[in-house]
Amino acid sequence: MSYRTIGITTLTPHIGAEVHGVDLARPLSNEQFSEVYQAWLDWKVLVFRDQHLDRAQHKAFARRFGSLHVHPMQHSYGGDPEILTVRTTADSKYTAGNGWHTDVTCDEIPPLGSMLYMKETPEGGGGDTLFADMYLAYELLSDTMKAMLDGLVAVHDGALPYVGAYGVRPPEGQDYPRHEHPVVVTHPETGRKVLYVNSGFTSHIKGLAPWESRMLLQGLYQHIATEVRLPCRVRWAPNTLTFWDNRCTQHHAIWDYHPHTRHAERVSIVGDQRPAA
Repeated sequence: MSYRTIGITTLTPHIGAEVHGVDLARPLSNEQFSEVYQAWLDWKVLVFRDQHLDRAQHKAFARRFGSLHVHPMQHSYGGDPEILTVRTTADSKYTAGNGWHTDVTCDEIPPLGSMLYMKETPEGGGGDTLFADMYLAYELLSDTMKAMLDGLVAVHDGALPYVGAYGVRPPEGQDYPRHEHPVVVTHPETGRKVLYVNSGFTSHIKGLAPWESRMLLQGLYQHIATEVRLPCRVRWAPNTLTFWDNRCTQHHAIWDYHPHTRHAERVSIVGDQRPAA
């Protein structure tokens, strides 16, 4: 579609766009917000360059889309519960998001979107993020595979990344979220089908033998990771904010910059309904 109050430069023909003519430090007019919202649905990943935001302005922009999410690992980060600090240094044992995933699908209602604001990029280069189109991931499957996946339900377990990969235990007496979602869901606003399993959180598919579940999931993960038509690439610079639709994308934050530092802050927006077929 054409836009009156914003400019758009696309990253690929189907996912990713840079937005021009918007100052996120100021409240958007209703018309401009409406066009940003539509562009977000159209392009799934929006990149805003040269934005000079404090935390309150970052959160204010996110609140235009809904209530703010508190991450299940926030107890280990501390600070503002609505700001997830993503800082990787030479001493880090891991970097958040270093693998294909959709944010916090272990929640009963996962975030509908996330906004990452880059504070510092690695001085030696690197640290890009890949975003993959899960509409297209589903559409490229054969009709036979689509029929096989129809009606299947998968378990998404927060302990997989948070304990298994990061080594961070939940608060005493609590567990990380663990919930079930359909393997194929329908985006609640566009009505399009989405492939909804990810290697970060999905533990298994219900009703299948363990080897059947592993075989099917590994095949889908390989499809997502290796199908070169799916992703766009965001090359970060300081003061860049990227906003993605968490309901129809996956992303991979590439850790290719050790021993240099990358520092960003993320705000996520609470979804308003469970993923549904």
